[in-house]
Amino acid sequence: MKKLSYQTLRETGYDGYLLEDAPERILQFGEGNFLRAFVDYFIDMMNEKAGFNSKVVVVQPLAPVPGALDLAKAINDQEGLYTLYLRGFEKGEKVSSRRVISCVSRCLNSYADYEALMACAEKPELRFITCNTTEAGIVYDPACRFDETPPASYPAKLTQFLYRRWQKFGKEQGKGFVILACELIDDNGRELEKCVLRYAGQWGLDAAFIAWVKEENIFCSSLVDRIVTGYPRAEAAQINEANGYEDQLLDTGEVFGFWVIEGPESLKKELPFAEAGLPVLITDNHKPYKQRKVRILNGAHTSMVLGAYLAGQDIVRDCMEDDVIRGFMNKAIYDEIIPTLDLPKDELMDFAAAVTERFKNPFIDHALLSISLNSTAKWKARVMPSLTEYVKRMGRLPKCITFSFAAYIAFYHTAKEKGEDCLIGRRGEGTYEIKDDQWTLDFYYEHRNDDAKAIVHAVVNHQRMWDGKLAALEGFEDAVVSALERIEAAGMYEAMKECLA
Repeated sequence: MKKLSYQTLRETGYDGYLLEDAPERILQFGEGNFLRAFVDYFIDMMNEKAGFNSKVVVVQPLAPVPGALDLAKAINDQEGLYTLYLRGFEKGEKVSSRRVISCVSRCLNSYADYEALMACAEKPELRFITCNTTEAGIVYDPACRFDETPPASYPAKLTQFLYRRWQKFGKEQGKGFVILACELIDDNGRELEKCVLRYAGQWGLDAAFIAWVKEENIFCSSLVDRIVTGYPRAEAAQINEANGYEDQLLDTGEVFGFWVIEGPESLKKELPFAEAGLPVLITDNHKPYKQRKVRILNGAHTSMVLGAYLAGQDIVRDCMEDDVIRGFMNKAIYDEIIPTLDLPKDELMDFAAAVTERFKNPFIDHALLSISLNSTAKWKARVMPSLTEYVKRMGRLPKCITFSFAAYIAFYHTAKEKGEDCLIGRRGEGTYEIKDDQWTLDFYYEHRNDDAKAIVHAVVNHQRMWDGKLAALEGFEDAVVSALERIEAAGMYEAMKECLA
């Protein structure tokens, strides 16, 4: 079977959109599944629907790992082409779309192709830089040096790249970059800019360069939202057979996608997402949308899954088929979380409805135990803000969210023995692994023999876990004790059902 290429597509009669030649206007740090199913998909759609006419030079930030698939080589062998499947559940129906993405021109490895990468800084048409170097990518490493080719950290690499750009075009206005950070950290664009400026200072770079970085470049913080399931290993052979070509870069993700970019109004003309009909919002403040995602999507996960697991479920999709568990989640979202948010109610309701459809996705087996990892920190970040804001606005405790805290304790408190880097919990006749920070696991193990009242008191009053915020809520501890005792007496499912009464 022939490899995917423009010639192969011509031979197989592919009749979808393709852009074989266009100027390289975008540099992308990151070659992984997420960027290819999210950012590159949107760029490809802009090329087709809005005449954006741009190619993407993809950069592999890390050195290739011996024995692993060399993605840079695979991308170049396939002329930047790959097949993307977006699959999910929409308006009560299964949906699946196939698209060959053709916006990528080539891939450079920042180590093996350092000079070729730096030469891109001298391309006058280059205007945009996108990146997703994971949460650990935007970090300041003082060991990085200006004369390294390249330095280890991504911000240091970017600083070198910007300096080369300034050397070539520093005296011309409009030759800076729009930098779109997609890493999953707060204020990702601002944090990236801070790192760049620290390196510029550490390396003693020109004051004029530092001024140019600040004045001619736009560092955009952004929120990205799409579950990307990546290479469909179990289906790859069947998919390739159906397509009539071999594609080493097959990528899959959910249909839902939403990108919020914090930047000036002028970006709407430079990046015609709206003209292409894409779910991308350019705004002067991305934080309300991040809060919406964290509170509704992530908060729904965290407040529902631990109880659902102890009630006998294993994957998210099956939870959505159970009237009690789905009802519990919806009551938490619509009655307790949405009233704490300040975006227009219709936007919040639409997003919540999309969450339910996303959780029903028949193509994703999202395991509850995988979501349970580090639930202490997740409950604090994703659910506690809704709890405290609800009490502030309504003057009473939210029933489902309060119950979810009891379910969180119950999930951890079933453990009476240690495993390797985990505790061993019990569900019925079986066992499961509880994974969290070691100090959290040590705490629950020390309190493994506490009764409901004692364990709730110890957890609610744990300063490191909750910063004193839960202990300060009047009546919260007693309500959690009551819920936990009900869970122990009636079982998780029946106790959860009572929340709906």
